[in-house]
Amino acid sequence: MTFDQSLALAIIAAMMALFLWGRFRYDIVAGLALLAAVAVGIVPAKEAFKGFADDIVIIVASALVVSAAVARSGVIETALRHVAPYARTVQAQVVVLVLTVTVLSAFIKNIGALAMMMPIAFQIAKKSNTSPSVFLMPMAFGALLGGIVTLVGTSPNIIVARVRGEITGTPFGMFDFTPVGLGIALAGVVFLSLGYRLLPKDRRGAATLDEAIDITDYVTEARVAEGSALVGQTVSDLKRLTDADVTVTAVVRGKTRSATPLPDAVLNMHDILILKGDPAALERLVARAGLELEGEDRPTQSADPAEEVGAIEAVIGPSSLLIGQSAGRLALHERHRVNLIAVSRSGQRFTERLRDITLRAGDVMVLQGNQSGLPETLKELGALPLAERTIQLGTGRKGWITVVTVLLTVGLVALGLVPVAVAFFAAALLLVLFGTLPIRDAYEGVEWPILVMLGTLIPVSDALRTTGTTDMMAGWLSQVGGALPGWGALALIMVAAMGVTPFLNNAATVLVMAPIAAGFAKGLNYQPDAFLMAVAIGAACDFLTPIGHQCNTLVMGPGGYRFGDYARLGAPLSLLVVLLSIPLLLLVWPLR
Repeated sequence: MTFDQSLALAIIAAMMALFLWGRFRYDIVAGLALLAAVAVGIVPAKEAFKGFADDIVIIVASALVVSAAVARSGVIETALRHVAPYARTVQAQVVVLVLTVTVLSAFIKNIGALAMMMPIAFQIAKKSNTSPSVFLMPMAFGALLGGIVTLVGTSPNIIVARVRGEITGTPFGMFDFTPVGLGIALAGVVFLSLGYRLLPKDRRGAATLDEAIDITDYVTEARVAEGSALVGQTVSDLKRLTDADVTVTAVVRGKTRSATPLPDAVLNMHDILILKGDPAALERLVARAGLELEGEDRPTQSADPAEEVGAIEAVIGPSSLLIGQSAGRLALHERHRVNLIAVSRSGQRFTERLRDITLRAGDVMVLQGNQSGLPETLKELGALPLAERTIQLGTGRKGWITVVTVLLTVGLVALGLVPVAVAFFAAALLLVLFGTLPIRDAYEGVEWPILVMLGTLIPVSDALRTTGTTDMMAGWLSQVGGALPGWGALALIMVAAMGVTPFLNNAATVLVMAPIAAGFAKGLNYQPDAFLMAVAIGAACDFLTPIGHQCNTLVMGPGGYRFGDYARLGAPLSLLVVLLSIPLLLLVWPLR
């Protein structure tokens, strides 16, 4: 072992120890590893930041933006609404949620797929009086399983494809992972649909911000627009679209107001509906029924086209100029360029229109306006913003644009017409340009710590290759695996990747293990493809701890899980993955 090899191994060992200690965040640890590698000379200073120019960083960031746009579009909610009536048992609900997350994770970043489905899981848990912990861990594991089906589902696949390109000149394609990944994913979904019973039933998650700000009685008004699905339908038909989460308190037609309208009352075009419910339910109804929300015909944009329109919750303070006034009398839009979207007053059932409600101290409002000007406007009005949470009421949806963009992107990549990085970057940019995702939300949807970790670890992992450390470690493995049959050597690599991932993070595991696996295969005179695939699967399938993958970490708090809960469901699933993937890999990717 040379001195440079010793330094490279020492830096990797120290990095793993810091990951395991958990005192510093993983992106900070990765940055320290890069600085150490530069300081000792195993990474040239001029190449220290070349990792940030790698396609991996662009693909991961773009996939997260696309995921955020899909979540915002409401397409998944619409699809699940048709399935929900048939999923009445807990097992059926587990199957629907896990299968949906798994399918989504095959085409968008798995952490993004899980994040967009978690609110739906909470809705289902609340309606069925079930603990969210029954759903969340199986969904997280389903996201990991779905990620191994295609190139863009998870970071390990993208990194492995890059390594294969460096070795053979041809990286893995979009669906090269599918034959093996799909078989594993399907078997995993079947297991999770039964194995969820292994989880403790008494776990309760930490209270979320939405639960702390439990405002469920907002009142808003919406107009039945031309082309709305509600034209000619009855009030009872409208209620079926709301999942019983929204109440129709009045219908205004011309100068006539019908308070507490009868269920068989027919709705006409231009009718104004006074609706009561929580912001998320109101937003879903407006999107599903094709309604025009109050204020949508009054633009709030300034002359600057870069200004973004958003919504904010605020409570009316004791000295506010809004007290005793209504939005109509105060000319809120004309004077302050904001629209009153909804009002909540505890214990009050409003039947009048928003513009006619006399406001009081303590009322909570949803105001729509330019994001940059809303804080100053609230100050002028004497209103106090509530703690920030996601409010989409008044922001609109363009689901069909998102669906078409995603399908076109996947098609172009699958046919090899456009490189993956270019295709997904273009998709993310177009979704922002088309207005399906505000640029503020696009930046918030990107997991910057993950990108920093990838950008800093790429040169560190490359130092293992340039110093000959990967060849040396591959030689060590060859001594152990040389006496094993091909399937045993393949299983050794996969289990090693699974064992390292909880301590090193899945992306970091592949950056370190993929070159070693390729050298290992070369030492045994095997083709490298199956071994690279084994590393990707082993690194992606971390079911034993909450720290190896962001999906597992994401559900730990909301699900109320303890560290040991992951192994209860994850250990048998890990065994299933190993037993099934080895023969599939040998079948699809022969060793010789």
